[in-house]
Amino acid sequence: MKKNDQNDPLYNSDISRNKDYEVDKIKTTDVNILLNRVRLDQKRVLKKRIVFSIILAGLVSSLAIYFII
Repeated sequence: MKKNDQNDPLYNSDISRNKDYEVDKIKTTDVNILLNRVRLDQKRVLKKRIVFSIILAGLVSSLAIYFII
């Protein structure tokens, strides 16, 4: 009976190792997806800031020209 009990933990540990490997593989993919999403969000924010700055500069310069004339 002791021999049967000893085999079960070894079998279970192999299964848990395989599950851990699969989970680690999935997490790696998720991290890459998240990093790509962060990069895309940073690009969008930069584009919005540039457009806003150009509009603001145009508005200020047009107001300055209007008041000078």
